[in-house]
Amino acid sequence: MLLATDLDGTFLGGKQSDRLKLYRLIREEKKISLLFVTGRGVESVMPLLSNPVIPNPDYIICDVGATVLDGKSLEPIQPLQAEIESRWPGMFLIKKKLKKIKGLKLQEVSQERRCSYFFDETTDIEAVKKAADEMGLDVLMSAGKFLDILPKDVNKGSTLTKLAELKNFPVDEILVAGDTLNDSSLYDTRYKAVVVGDAEQGLVEYTKGMDHVLQAKAKGAGGILESMKHFLEFQNYLKTDTNSLPHDGSGDTQLLLLYHRFPYEIKEINGREEKVTPKSPNGILPSLLGFFNNGRTGSWIAWEEVRDKKNIRHTGRYIDEAKYANLIASPVLLTKKEIEVFYKLFSKEAFWPIIFSFADKVKFNHDHWEQYVKVNRLFAEKAAAEADRGATVWIHEYNLWMVPGILRQLRPDVKIGFFHHTSFPPADIFNIIPWRREIIGSMLQCDYIGFHIPRYVENFVDVLKSHTPVKIRSMQSCAERFLTYSCALGIDKMTREIEAAGRIVRLGAHPVGVNMTNIRNIYGRPSTQQKITDLKEQVKGKKIILSVERLDYVKGPLEKIYAYQSFLEQHPEFHGKVELINICTPPASGMKIYDKVLAELEQAIGKINGKYARLDWVPIRFFFRSVPFEEVITYYAVADIAWITPLRDGLNLVAKEYIAVQGLTGNSHGTLIVSEFAGVSVELPYAIRTNPYDIKDLVHGLEQALMMDDTEKKLRMERLFDVVNHYDIDDWGKTFMHELEHIGKED
Repeated sequence: MLLATDLDGTFLGGKQSDRLKLYRLIREEKKISLLFVTGRGVESVMPLLSNPVIPNPDYIICDVGATVLDGKSLEPIQPLQAEIESRWPGMFLIKKKLKKIKGLKLQEVSQERRCSYFFDETTDIEAVKKAADEMGLDVLMSAGKFLDILPKDVNKGSTLTKLAELKNFPVDEILVAGDTLNDSSLYDTRYKAVVVGDAEQGLVEYTKGMDHVLQAKAKGAGGILESMKHFLEFQNYLKTDTNSLPHDGSGDTQLLLLYHRFPYEIKEINGREEKVTPKSPNGILPSLLGFFNNGRTGSWIAWEEVRDKKNIRHTGRYIDEAKYANLIASPVLLTKKEIEVFYKLFSKEAFWPIIFSFADKVKFNHDHWEQYVKVNRLFAEKAAAEADRGATVWIHEYNLWMVPGILRQLRPDVKIGFFHHTSFPPADIFNIIPWRREIIGSMLQCDYIGFHIPRYVENFVDVLKSHTPVKIRSMQSCAERFLTYSCALGIDKMTREIEAAGRIVRLGAHPVGVNMTNIRNIYGRPSTQQKITDLKEQVKGKKIILSVERLDYVKGPLEKIYAYQSFLEQHPEFHGKVELINICTPPASGMKIYDKVLAELEQAIGKINGKYARLDWVPIRFFFRSVPFEEVITYYAVADIAWITPLRDGLNLVAKEYIAVQGLTGNSHGTLIVSEFAGVSVELPYAIRTNPYDIKDLVHGLEQALMMDDTEKKLRMERLFDVVNHYDIDDWGKTFMHELEHIGKED
């Protein structure tokens, strides 16, 4: 069977459920060949070819029949293309001939071997036809406002007929579909045909009475399915039950959370493998776990390293049955080599530098990309197998960019949300990625996409605009919650809903909050209070500057140390009176990309301590290890200043955790200095913002914090605590899920 279909309003039109049924049928039924027949130029068809939901066509007829291509290679199909080309005098001659005719306006669309115009009531159509005839060309009109100048006897129908003859498609095995008068020539072929519901009235009238044409009731893709049921020749292709999907549970409360790793680590203890809590002082894992505190049913899908996949049963397990009774861990089993390539090499070398705009550090490897896609497919397949019917799937982070597109094919019934935990770069940086089209095509299969701050939302929209036409359906002011013109990442309005590539996608800004309940519990423990008292005694008489960060060049660890060195050089009066506690969490084992950063950092710290240290004073206390969160909270409570200065950061939870603990002390004395290139900076108007690329500004921020009077410190911290306490992790989760779960079904 050959399905020859128009795109807009036909193959790409109708109910989403009908579109997905049709697309799925074509992908699964190998005996169906697909032909796009469109008025679009080839450039505007290309974005569809990277859309993972839409099946790739075997052939493409575009430019209203003037271009005919192989759907896989995009090479012209000869001798058909050469024959059409021989009848075309060129656009410049046509434009010259029609230049003096009033009311004609050339359409600003990609086009070859045709000229497309808008016309109005002032246009002398007869003059247009006469000029075209003199050049041996045809005029095709549609919708009362469009006309195409084409080579003589070239149209959608004529090119389809010649292609069918060339490829030996039986006449009774061809089905054509359209919805505008522009498609009328398709129906002149006398192949079996359908006019889909809600078609242009001119086409309805044109095809009325044709016994080979079904005038369908269903719109778009639904009309095509209706015609396949109507015509006996195509009923056999519907034997695949396109309505059947696994799992018939309600899915009302089930949440599938896809993240690249679990909220625990597997350690060998006394000869047995056991789950232990990661000792990272910050990060998103505790926050995500907090979302399941209310007993919500769900599965956490993440990778797990195994030696031999064949001997492992693919079963889920509790993450922590006592705390999260309804949360199951569902592993995607990967070998050490697969993890090495997927996460430690490719994700960190190809995407991480791009995300944070460090383009000079990028390394692309096409073999590694294939491995990345393979792992994403495993995640999607796991989610498809685990999900109840109509379940909500919440995908996290750039490591899983390709999951939405694959999952949409496998389980069109689920609702897909995606949260981007890192920053999102501007278009000129993102588009360095060789696989940018595939990534964007996948992301557009989400129902809702969340970012930390409005700036990242707009960066994402700008990337879309560089790949496909985008209609902005709604905008929202940012001023109520976020800083706008007063900081580097500020922006005044944010896009909330777009239409692109045939889909409507909602967007939003949701800065991750901290788990206030967990912080309160830890802070309130007698053991924690005793440790705080002991630590205060140890640092008595000194101002404590605290830095907590993971070892990573994007965190700007060296820039901070150099600034501290400059501060000590400029302010000898603070020698012996200030100490920098620098807690630097090691990266995942095997991440050799950071070895050089560590070596330079240790050398710089050693140089400063070697120059300034005394028996009673060490300028920098450096901890290169994973410190338990309980211990970090004691440092938050004691620190006079939190110095959070990443060169780039998607958000930065450390800043919020510091504020949370300081606010709980009841007599907050701390001051927050935060990089203006950390996403959190647009949420915290009472923090001291600093430019981490400017040593002078870093030093100035430190001076301002050290010399600020107690009244101002207290006022600033109280205001900051109000923000952090209100917009906590529960608020983040609830607002994101509210947005996702309340998206109405597309008609």
